[in-house]
This record gives sequence, C-alpha cells and structure tokens, in this order.
Amino acid sequence: MKVQFWGAAQTVTGSMHLIQFGEKRILLDCGLYQGKRKVAFEKNRNTPFDGNSIDAVILSHAHIDHSGNLPSLHASGFRGPIYATSATRDLAAFMLLDSAKIQVNDVKYVNKRRRRNNQELFVPLYGPEQAAATLRQFRTIEYDHMFSPMEGVNCRFHVAGHMLGASIVELNLTDPDSGETKRLVFSGDIGRSDMPILRDPKVVADADYVIMEATYGNRNHKEGSDVKKTLKEIAEETYADRGKLIIPAFSVGRTQEIVYRLNLLAEEGQLPPMKVYVDSPLAVNATDVFRSHVECFNDEMINAVLTEEDEDPLNFDNLHYIRKVEESKALNSSNEPCIIISASGMCEGGRVLHHLKNNIEKPSTRILFAGYQAPHTLGRILMDGSLDKVKIYGQQYEVKAKVAHLTGSSGHADQENLLAWAKETSAQGNVKHIALVHCEMDSATELKTKLEKLKLGPVMIPAPGDEMQM
Repeated sequence: MKVQFWGAAQTVTGSMHLIQFGEKRILLDCGLYQGKRKVAFEKNRNTPFDGNSIDAVILSHAHIDHSGNLPSLHASGFRGPIYATSATRDLAAFMLLDSAKIQVNDVKYVNKRRRRNNQELFVPLYGPEQAAATLRQFRTIEYDHMFSPMEGVNCRFHVAGHMLGASIVELNLTDPDSGETKRLVFSGDIGRSDMPILRDPKVVADADYVIMEATYGNRNHKEGSDVKKTLKEIAEETYADRGKLIIPAFSVGRTQEIVYRLNLLAEEGQLPPMKVYVDSPLAVNATDVFRSHVECFNDEMINAVLTEEDEDPLNFDNLHYIRKVEESKALNSSNEPCIIISASGMCEGGRVLHHLKNNIEKPSTRILFAGYQAPHTLGRILMDGSLDKVKIYGQQYEVKAKVAHLTGSSGHADQENLLAWAKETSAQGNVKHIALVHCEMDSATELKTKLEKLKLGPVMIPAPGDEMQM
C-alpha cells in the first residue's frame, strides 16, 4: 500500500493524492491547479494517470482547487463513485457547472483577440456536459458515518470547519496480504476554531499515517484582528471617497462569511448607507445551499437564525444578490459608492476581472483581499504590490486603486492550530509518517521542523510523484 502525491505537492492548489491499495486505486481529491497561466494550462490538461484506472474518489470538500478537475477525470474514463458529504455534493453541483461555464467563457473571450492576431485558438478544459456527467457519480455520506468504498477499506468523514461540508477523511485500510489494518488520516483543509457560521474542526486520533495541509505552517494569524472593525473602516473610507470597494472572494465560504459580518454591522447600524452587491451567480446559489444545511452551523449561527427578525443572517437591507450579466455590467457604469463582492477569489477568472478592469485605475477604488492568494495569480500580484501595471484579459492597466488585506479572516488553520491538531491526531504515538501538502516550501519547511521537535513521527514534504509507503 502506498500514497502517491500528484497535486498540492510543494504548492497550495490542485489537491490530488493517489492511494494504491492492492489492485485498487483511490483518489483523494481532484482539484484544479491555479498559478501561472501557461503552467496551469498544461498541468490541468495532463493528469498523470487515466481516469479509467481509478476505482473511487473521496472528496474532502467542494473548493475548486480540490474538486475542479473531476470533469477532466471523467472525460479520461473515470466512471466510479465520488464520495462526499451531502453539503459538498450540493455545492459541487453549482461549482463544477460554474467552473465549466468560466472555462468556456474565458476561452471564448481570449480567442476573440487570438483570432484577430491569427493565433491558434484555445480549447476549454471541459464544458457543462462533462461537469453534469461527473455530478451523476456522487454518493453522499454524512459526518461520522462509517462506509466502505470497496472491500478492505472503511472510511469516515469528520467535520473540518474549513467550509460548508468540508471533511477530514479517516481511512482504515486492511492489507489484503497481512490482514493488518492501518489508519490513514487526510486533513483536507483544516478550518479554525471559533469562526463564523461553521462548527469547529474535529480531531481523528490513533493515526498511523497522516497527510495534512500546511498552508499557514510558518505563521500565526494576527492576534486581536477585528475583521468586522476593518470592514467597517474601509467601507467608511470608500463611502467618503464616493468610490467602490471591490472584494475578490471565493463564492463558497468566504463570500458568506463576509456577508455574515456585514449583516452584523447592518444590524448594529454601523454600515455606511451604501449598497452591497454579491455579484456571482455561484455565490447566490451557494448561499441558498448554506441555508439548507443547518447541520453544519455552529451555535452562534443557529442562534442568529432563530433570533433575527428576517431569520436570515445572510441577508440585510441594501444587500443585493446578482445573477444577470446585465445587472453586473450596470455596476461598472454606476457612479454610486458601493461594495462589490465577486469571484474569483484569486482574480483568475469570473466577473471580478471586469470590475477590476473598469475600476483599478481610479484612486477612489479599494480592493480588499479576504483570503489566500497563490503565487503568480493576479490576486497575489496585486496584494504584494509588486507591479505598477497589471494585465487583465491581455490588456495593461495601471494600479491606482488602494489595495488592502483583510487579516484574521482566513479559513485555514494557522501554525499553532496545525501543531495542536497534529499532536492530538498523533496522541498515541503510532504515527509512522506525516506528509505535508497544500503548502509552499517556506511554510512546509518551518512546520516540518516544529513537528520533528515534537517527535510526532518522520515528516516529509513530497514533490509531485513522490510516494509514502504504508
């Protein structure tokens, strides 16, 4: 038995880990790689195995860097089951179709210019047909219920706290030759405790092997950071300048968290009299999914549902959810101050690019990043302030907008949280190997050092193609 690491290996995106179990092959996640456009183009089109060689997929959560290449897997022959929580499946239904739509529309937009320049036209990674076919392969399992994806394998999902439906995956693998059972724990993306909306992450004890994320393995989230206060202050500044506050945000998870905090400000009368737009059909659909999965809510969120007058902590006066393209375009011709929450969160596609294109050269504009930005993405370039000009849809734009980062809003556990989780997972001292994934090398290297000082077990930082024997 072994695990081979093919994605989110010495990088954050494109989660993909292959378990070889006797003659069977189980894939943990199948995500899109996001980064340099040319590299992403090649990686996402060239998976290191055929889909028909995979017997089952176990999906930790619905974020596109974990689920977004499932349609490509289907297109290459995969016809087995995809196991996930019901909340993950319900979100994936919208997210994969939205991803397909973005693939098609973005290629169509870029091909207009390439056609004029007599360049070879691009082909979308996949379309709605492949996404819809993939969704038919989902099998839903609720938290804490043991299930068997195949003979000799027992699996259970535990609350991860990272996003709605996100799971820590427990796999109990019985060696077909020796009869010995080994427990592999895959953290997926671990959330933080005491965050809005969702329940706190759980710990799976008695692990023999651990695959854990290390996104923030070299840092702790800023102590005392007040996300609500920061939102209030930057909204007031934008309103005073009669500008637009653009918040690139992942449609699922981060958007709902920001809306929840803005709702608190609105309920307390602390939000300036400006309209707030959630400009993403996916975010609108995802918010409806949130409302239907109360089992994932923490006590604070449940209490808000029960006590607020409209019984909806994801809605308030002056908040507008936008689906239609015409309404989205109208925001760019409006001169009224407003807040626009739009995807994609790393500014690599979607409607947020049009809002940036039309507003980035205005000093009255604020761009507020609320989540992790992978290297080489437009979001990372803007957040780092490394360039005076950036390319959007192939055209150069001067960066005159003010750029800020909303600290304290990350959905990922920090170094302190990760070490605590690893210690509890390894409490019995049985861990034979820990693999650090979903991380850049500086984060992984520091976390590896700290884990080794705790003597929790040998630690590896796998490169793509590396193996962990079990």
